[in-house]
Amino acid sequence: MLTILFVVLLLVMLGVRIWLSTRQIRHVLAHRDVVPKEFAAKIGLPSHQRAADYTVAKVRLRMLEMLFDAAVLIGLTLLGGLQYLDTLTSSVTSHALLRQVLLVLSVFLFLGVLGIPFTLYRQFKLEAHFGFNRMTLKMFVSDTIKETLVGALLGIPLIAAVLWLMSEAGNLWWLWAWALWSAFSLLLAFIYPTWIAPVFNKFTPLEDAALAQRIQELAGRCGFTLSGLFVMDGSKRSAHGNAYFTGFGRARRIVFFDTLLARLTPNEIIAVLAHELGHFKHRHILKRMITMFIGSLIFFALLGWLATQSWFYTDLGVIPQMGTRNDAMALLLFFLVVPIFTFGLTPLKSWLSRRDEFEADRFARDQSSADELINALVKLMDDNASTLTPDPVHSAFYDSHPPAAIRIRQLTAA
Repeated sequence: MLTILFVVLLLVMLGVRIWLSTRQIRHVLAHRDVVPKEFAAKIGLPSHQRAADYTVAKVRLRMLEMLFDAAVLIGLTLLGGLQYLDTLTSSVTSHALLRQVLLVLSVFLFLGVLGIPFTLYRQFKLEAHFGFNRMTLKMFVSDTIKETLVGALLGIPLIAAVLWLMSEAGNLWWLWAWALWSAFSLLLAFIYPTWIAPVFNKFTPLEDAALAQRIQELAGRCGFTLSGLFVMDGSKRSAHGNAYFTGFGRARRIVFFDTLLARLTPNEIIAVLAHELGHFKHRHILKRMITMFIGSLIFFALLGWLATQSWFYTDLGVIPQMGTRNDAMALLLFFLVVPIFTFGLTPLKSWLSRRDEFEADRFARDQSSADELINALVKLMDDNASTLTPDPVHSAFYDSHPPAAIRIRQLTAA
């Protein structure tokens, strides 16, 4: 029964995603030759057409990836890929915990290697074609090695600990595993700004004293304590610009891409940061974290039950090994197939995110200037070649941010 449900939902997901992608392509191309009136005075037709072509190219690549990923998923499950890897790792060692850690790592490695061609094409062909890529092949290899080492350093102990809990913590192992995962997630949020991010990028204090003073005053008015203002050398990899908050408590900091500082005026930067501070003021990040922890608790509880059901393995193409633990296989099967069963929640998550964005926009309007936020938004859309004319259905289903035209209308009306 699970086999049929899994295949049906996978086909439905693929059908919906392909339908949405084709809608997006048709809609963007249909509006390629006319700049929307909200942007006509600030964005030229060549820039608008470049953004349309960039969007279409990205969607087409994603369509190819989704078909490839679906084929890989079927290969790992129903066609016996996981079964083969389980047999292979069993021939390497008979130690139960080590065998299972090796199984998880082998699947991650397999999926990572399969994804490299898409990553290379996206970075050195698609991004380069539209003028965004500044990464060299040497830097790509270096980043890949660093990501692998950091992932192994953090991930292997976590995987081993969860597998140990599954075998030693009794029927409520899933509760202990959830607590461990939650603590790990919080720890990662604390250490990322100061220990992990600097492995990949250089961070220097913001040198513009006047801008730094204005940012500190804005943060003070919003009750936001900062540990520092930093500039990240994002331009060495990409021409895209961004800014973000990171860290918790006294370790919170604001990070600017150097590309963003070079493009926006001080007033526009203040407006962008006011928007981000709106998320903090309205507790959007805290609410999302609580939702994430509650959702993960439900998933761990569900996994705790499914791991004891033989049909969960056999219906997904795996024959459990007798006389030994199958915890790693349960983990892998669960996290491989869960996205198929939760795909229907995507538009709800997108709607909730867009609602928060509107609320942050209103906060930024009150704390800075609607006009400056609009100017910054238009510049960022132009610089990042974001489409000005997304398909409404595609946008409602996927987009975490409202279309720029709608945001501008609301800010203008306000």
